[in-house]
Parts: sequence; C-alpha cells; structure tokens
Amino acid sequence: MNSTPFAKSQDKAPLAAEGKYELLLFRLGDDAQTHQRELFGINVFKVREIVVAPHITRIVNAPEYTVGLADIRGQLIPVIDLPRVSGCIAQSNSGIVLVTEFARTTQAFLVDEVMEIVQIEWRHLLASDGAGAGLVSGIARLDGDAENSRLAQVLDVEQILRNVLPSTDMPLDDGKGSAEVSLPPGSEILFADDSAVARLIIEEGLKSMNVKFEVVKNGKEAWDRLGAMHTLAQSEGKLARDKVALVLTDLEMPEMDGFTLTRNIKQDPRFAGIPVIIYSSLTGTASEKHANSVGADAYVAKFEPKELREAIRNTMSSLRR
Repeated sequence: MNSTPFAKSQDKAPLAAEGKYELLLFRLGDDAQTHQRELFGINVFKVREIVVAPHITRIVNAPEYTVGLADIRGQLIPVIDLPRVSGCIAQSNSGIVLVTEFARTTQAFLVDEVMEIVQIEWRHLLASDGAGAGLVSGIARLDGDAENSRLAQVLDVEQILRNVLPSTDMPLDDGKGSAEVSLPPGSEILFADDSAVARLIIEEGLKSMNVKFEVVKNGKEAWDRLGAMHTLAQSEGKLARDKVALVLTDLEMPEMDGFTLTRNIKQDPRFAGIPVIIYSSLTGTASEKHANSVGADAYVAKFEPKELREAIRNTMSSLRR
C-alpha cells in the first residue's frame, strides 16, 4: 500500500498566526449535471494521509455511499464514496482515498484525483450561503483578489459524515449530573460556527444549560455583532461585557477564522473582560498553544458537549472570583 503521510500541526500551526489557511485540493469527477470537473478542498489539518488503491471489503447492508472497510495500518476504517455523495461521476479507477482525522474519529473519503496543496488567506475563504445543499462550508478564492479567480468548494466533512454514517452522530449534553452554568443577568453567549451540524449540537447543549445565546455563522458575523452590541450597551450606559458574557468560536470559518476573531476581541478595549472559548475538531498541542497565544481562555475539542459545559462553567466561575 502506497501512502503519503501528512506533517502534523507542529509544522502548520504558524500558518494560523499568519492568517493563512492550507487546503488540499482534489477532484471528484464530472458533475452529473454540468459535466464539469470542479475543484474541491479540505483543510490539510484534517488529512492524516493519502492512500492509493487500498483493498476495500464490501460490507453487507452498509449505509448508502459507504464503499466498505479498508485495513489501513492495522485500523479498520470506513470508506465513503465522496463523488457519489457530491453528485459527481468519477472518471478514474485509481481508488485514491483521503484518510482523515477530526472530532476524535477516523474515516476515509474516496476521491477521483488529488491535485495540490495551496495556501490562501482566511479572508479569501468566503461563506457558501447554503450552496451545495449544506455540504459546502465555504468557497475558496484560490487566486486571491485576482479577477476570475479559480474557485474551490470546501466540503463540510462533519455534515457529510453525519449524513452518511448516522451512527456517528455526536452526543448531546442533557445536563444531568453537571454543575449549573449561570450567566450575569441580562447577558448572553455569542457563538460562531459555519457548520450546520455543529451549530445544532452546540445549540442543544446551550439549551440544556438554560442560558441565553445568539448564533452567527462565521467570525466576521461575530465581530460585526460584537460591535453592534457594544453600541447598544453604550446607549444604555453599560459595557459590552454586560451584554456578552462569553464568546464561543470555531476555528475554521469563512471570512474570519476563530484565531483572528479571538485576537481581535482580546486586543480591543471595547471588549475587555469578555472571555473567549475556542472549540474545534482540530485537536492537538500546537493548536491549543496558538489558541493560548491569541488570548483564548479555553480550548475544547469539538463535539464533546460535557467538556464544553465544564469549560463554560469554569470560565464564568473564574470571572466571579
């Protein structure tokens, strides 16, 4: 079995500090309607390795779009037919799969052709505005501000995984047996995430905590909303922190990533005293260290609702001391 392993986050963490995003580009074959071969992308952080032509064992009564299981480095990994999921017709029989790791799960995605790795600025990752039936989390302008830039669709792999393998649904937090979470009167939690499935899980978790919250879809929206809440607070003779008890933010988001959002909040005196918790499927020491370097108050693995509850409770408790 031939494979190309990927360097892990120690090598790539500096990119976030520079406002850069590294994307693995690939094709999934011909679009079933337009017959064009579009470019797709996934964050390199999520890719463990690229494996060529593994033996895939077909599983009886497997979920639709699941090709089967592959034994990769002694681990049985489900292989998902990404061209079919995306409405494409593969044109090669290469059997290339991307082995991915995120949200503490491992899975492989069959693709038609791997192209290249590119670096773009976060501001060139634009919101998809519901394109791709919810399976696309963003549109990347690969040539920056150049006119007629090449575009790549960044797939929402969390949503795809949830659709294809419902058994991997992330646990919800029912709040049982957990210490109470309380916010200052009149305040709320502002949270930002571009993934619909992530927003659903976080919303359910916050509802179980009986706290008031507001949802936005990316860091830019969160930044704009914070500015508006500061203006409202001023008109009432209050501070922004009287309106926003805490900010929760994902890392990978169009227009403004979570690192940039956190840094902006921590460096702006208007938002002094507002804690920020980063939650992400990109777990790892380097990511956590960089979260600390931009001033985050906590870093939590995505889809671990009990850990998130405890992080919120501990963060709010520390403010009252």
